[in-house]
Amino acid sequence: MVDSSIQSRIRLLTRELHEHNHRYYIENNPQISDFEFDMLLKELQDLEEKYPELSFENSPTKRVGGDLTKKFEVVEHKFPMLSLSNTYSEEEIREWEERIKKTIEQPYQFVCELKYDGVAIGLRYENGNLTKAVTRGDGVKGENVTANVRTIKSVPLVLKGDFPAEFEIRGEIVLPKSKFEELNKEREAQGEPLFANPRNTAAGTLKLQDSRVVADRGLTSYLYGVYGVSGLFNGHYESVVQAGEWGFQVPTKKNNYISLVTSIEGVLEFISFWDEHRHALPFDIDGVVVKVNEYAIQDELGFTAKSPRWAIAYKFKAQQVETIVESIDFQVGRTGAITPVANLKPISLGGTTVKRASLHNADQIEKLGLRIGDTVKVEKGGEIIPKIIGVSIEKRKIEAAVFSFITNCPECNAELVRHDGEAQHYCPNEKECPPQVRGKIEHFISRKAMNIDGLGGETIEALLKNELISSVSDLYLLDRLKLLELERMAEKSVDNLLKALEDSKAIPYERVLFALGIRHVGETVAKKLVKHFSSIEKLQNASYDELLEVDEVGEKIAQSIRMYFQKEENLILVEALKKADLQFSSVEKQNISNILANKIVVVSGTFQSFSREELKELIELNGGKNGSSISKKTDFLIAGENMGPAKLKQATELNIQLLNEDEFIKLISQK
Repeated sequence: MVDSSIQSRIRLLTRELHEHNHRYYIENNPQISDFEFDMLLKELQDLEEKYPELSFENSPTKRVGGDLTKKFEVVEHKFPMLSLSNTYSEEEIREWEERIKKTIEQPYQFVCELKYDGVAIGLRYENGNLTKAVTRGDGVKGENVTANVRTIKSVPLVLKGDFPAEFEIRGEIVLPKSKFEELNKEREAQGEPLFANPRNTAAGTLKLQDSRVVADRGLTSYLYGVYGVSGLFNGHYESVVQAGEWGFQVPTKKNNYISLVTSIEGVLEFISFWDEHRHALPFDIDGVVVKVNEYAIQDELGFTAKSPRWAIAYKFKAQQVETIVESIDFQVGRTGAITPVANLKPISLGGTTVKRASLHNADQIEKLGLRIGDTVKVEKGGEIIPKIIGVSIEKRKIEAAVFSFITNCPECNAELVRHDGEAQHYCPNEKECPPQVRGKIEHFISRKAMNIDGLGGETIEALLKNELISSVSDLYLLDRLKLLELERMAEKSVDNLLKALEDSKAIPYERVLFALGIRHVGETVAKKLVKHFSSIEKLQNASYDELLEVDEVGEKIAQSIRMYFQKEENLILVEALKKADLQFSSVEKQNISNILANKIVVVSGTFQSFSREELKELIELNGGKNGSSISKKTDFLIAGENMGPAKLKQATELNIQLLNEDEFIKLISQK
């Protein structure tokens, strides 16, 4: 029998760590040092490992992430998550109030809140414990992302105070600007495409399969809508204040993220203040939400088919400023892509000083009619990366010359090429162009590829400068003694690097394929290719048409793969990596049957018992092929809920057999 003192200690540590988490992440008022917190957490982890039966489901140790999710369960919302009507002017706000006055005679108040530019989430609590976190989805059904939301420090796993036995709280998951900038700096260093804005990044992060990555991203939450507590509160503002007492990070009057006002003038003052000051916030907002406060009046006003009549969203206009293009530089990416970048006369935009803006490609410059010295309109809007949206032709100086795109690489002077159907120019000198060589190595060693620790930008530069490497395959030939001769490479650093290289030999084939850096072959496409072609030899020998049969592989990707393996230097590289014992094959799954042999099946909609990926796997295990779109070649359409009407119409017109979930299982279960 377990000593009661151990049980008491686990309970005490759990309670204390939850309290310190709340003070640190929500109140911004830590009571102990990070070291002291870590020591308490380690003690709890040790006890839970020794006595797992005493571990609480919502233990603070479970925030670190690690559960791999095979699918996201589709969950029906107990209370539909409706969207709000949008407005863009003071006049429309006043018209909204006039409509309320026609129905409501008694006095009422308004609650003004920030419109967080994040991902809507609904959190379910039972007896003070987080039991489920569901995305908005289509408003009726969403996806269960509980494992990922548990990693978000500002979401309490266990509540405090006098809370209802069961209820739901809603709000937004957001990615702070500082975390977004850190993430993009990391991606830039690895030669990966930059994320466009925090909102999309937050949405993508919540759908990641590995909750450890979610935990690293630094998401936070602001929660503001309490549901399922009928009769407990008179109005919305009161419920938000009380939710803060239970341990949630809520908008507060103190930081002016929420305000209770008695008139439309008060609403407009709140809107005006945040339209001016929104860029100083640590997160993005795209407007203000206004609600009638009193629940009884909300009930009386009711809903339209799409939105509540008692709430409206005021959306801010994207900010634009004018400045001058002083010059244009050209950057070379790891794939050889040439990106023109405008150097601007510094301006203040969205709370930051903007000096540069991407021009994307030659076609974009031609479309804008841009010349050096032109006055241009620059916009940030919801995008973090500034963009030039127009040229003020009337302000152009007479001497401004027509701009000509460069013909040679700015780094190695190789003549640029432009492939048919592509907007980008490329430097073809892959083996010797410095940014390409460096970029390919940085991509190869990145966390999502070979995950080789100990190789930062400076170390890669030193290895290249001292001619210890010229391509990624040389990494596996590095000599310990020669590494020790480099500056700032002590024995421990060298040993860690060599160990990381050795460990990378166990990285699965799909990540090795991604690490090769084939143009247009990202993480997802690499997985699809490995599933279809179980070895690098099969992929090398695949025809153009065979590549097109792979889900998510279109003409551009198929052409890119074929071109990659037609170059002798790439074949030499793959052979060198094979000799280094990297993984270039996967275990093929044996077919269950050949019932669907030579049949093309399209999956559309959502399903009760299976995820779409699971259905696609079943199709392949029974000899069939997955189709990405409906055509005359399609044999079956497995139709789930919420399938688009256009697909249904197309399938009907082509006389394609429709199967529901049960009919499909019955079909493949035939003996």
